[in-house]
Amino acid sequence: MEQFLLHNGLPALFVLSFLAATILPLGSEWLLITLIFNSFDPGSVVTVATVGNFFGACTTYGIGLWGSVFLLQKVLRIDTKQIERATALFRRYGSWTLLLSWLPIIGDPLCLVAGSLRFNFFLFSVLVFIGKLGRYAFIAAVTSGSLS
Repeated sequence: MEQFLLHNGLPALFVLSFLAATILPLGSEWLLITLIFNSFDPGSVVTVATVGNFFGACTTYGIGLWGSVFLLQKVLRIDTKQIERATALFRRYGSWTLLLSWLPIIGDPLCLVAGSLRFNFFLFSVLVFIGKLGRYAFIAAVTSGSLS
């Protein structure tokens, strides 16, 4: 496994980060930390993870925009309560909630709700990218600091 990660580290991180930002219950932080501990450049690792996670969030936005009730509830098995919670949060606090799209449990539904509400994609992109970059940069900084 270690050889696989060292040989395919950044592409594997991109795929895992992408999938983690969709409705799948995955996390990519462990791989980011592992790659930094294995001497991968923290800047490259943060960039790849951020871009992959951002594209995953855009996919979730698209599912919200074009997805049917059947797709959301039967195929993806998205919990209606999570969507209702995310919708209430989004309506109450507005677009700034998208900065929290990196949070477990509520982040993916926020992106889904933004799509279903046909929220401005440019503003969605800026806020989500900033939130995801901030999370990965923080993790990398803490991880790199622990190597010193």
